[in-house]
Amino acid sequence: MNLLSAVRSHLGWKLFFSYLVVILVGVIVLASSVELFIPSAFDRHMASMGPMLEKMMGVSQGSSNTDLFASFRAGVNEALTLAALAAFVVAVLVSVFVSRQVVAPVREMMAASQSIAEGHYSERIRFPGNPSKGDLDELAQLALSFNQMAARLEQTETMRRQLIGDVTHELRTPLTVIKGSMEGLIDGVLRAEDATIQQIYREADRLQKLVDDLQELSRVEAGAYEFIHHQLSVTELVKATVARLDRQFEEKGVSLDTDISTDLPLISGDENRLGQVLLNLVGNALQYTPPGGRIQIGARQQGSEVHVAVSDTGMGISPEHLPHLFTRFYRADRSRSRAGGGSGIGLTIAKHLVEAHGGRIWAESPGEGKGSVFTFTLPVVKSQGLL
Repeated sequence: MNLLSAVRSHLGWKLFFSYLVVILVGVIVLASSVELFIPSAFDRHMASMGPMLEKMMGVSQGSSNTDLFASFRAGVNEALTLAALAAFVVAVLVSVFVSRQVVAPVREMMAASQSIAEGHYSERIRFPGNPSKGDLDELAQLALSFNQMAARLEQTETMRRQLIGDVTHELRTPLTVIKGSMEGLIDGVLRAEDATIQQIYREADRLQKLVDDLQELSRVEAGAYEFIHHQLSVTELVKATVARLDRQFEEKGVSLDTDISTDLPLISGDENRLGQVLLNLVGNALQYTPPGGRIQIGARQQGSEVHVAVSDTGMGISPEHLPHLFTRFYRADRSRSRAGGGSGIGLTIAKHLVEAHGGRIWAESPGEGKGSVFTFTLPVVKSQGLL
């Protein structure tokens, strides 16, 4: 590698030559200024000192000026030469120091980025300063952004692996049941009775629902939904949900009440998608509320939003689980069977649908055995018109 290619590829050399160019330009400007302005300035000052020099030195003013100017020019040139050499040495020292301060973190970032490209997402870059105090320079801010990017990539990779594991687990259970039942039928261990056939059908139905939920989730997360917005009445959405689930509530022995303000404003949204959100939340509450319990759907206006809350007297949720409830496949109660607790995707779908309508969704619970409340918001239509 020749010197030119080394300069092009090495940041330290670039810094050194940038300092050197600045010094050379400064020396050239200074030397040019000396050649242009010193003769006239020297003559002007010597003119005022001429009689004194003639009296003291006994020589004519012309000859003394010539000798003095020659000596003065030699002294200035010597001083400029020494200054240029000193500036060159300082440039070398400063470039070495700055190169270590600048090139070292850049090299570390290059190594970390290469490691991340190879799949090692735990790599992080050390940087001086405290982000909370805002005392980071540009390189430290770049390192901080790099670390944040690496953390996001690591989180995404972790979620990807967890998703694969969760999907595998979700598929394994019904497939195992179906395979075991079919082997029993083939070997004659099980009889082709209605109970056996119904069990196989239920597991196949679970597989179908899981595939549908996964397809729905992928479309929601990719934003591939086409929403048909209309001005809607929250009261009508609640009535439709109650009508669809009324029989299931009766069969389980859980009461369902509504507490909706009579003066609720209209909201704008896709009726089918918002109905899906409400149906999911109410169905989820029914799933975890024992017989004899109570579920209530409430709706109130707060500012420019309508808050819809689904509260239950069910099993409740521990505080440590609340932030993760809307994560795909997450379960607050890991001991529950998959058949009894759904696929763990419904709340994730509900979250994306609500956010796509410009709202928010969250869960609250005093603790296990004390019930829970799921609330989502929808923005109010600014100009109220007719449905």
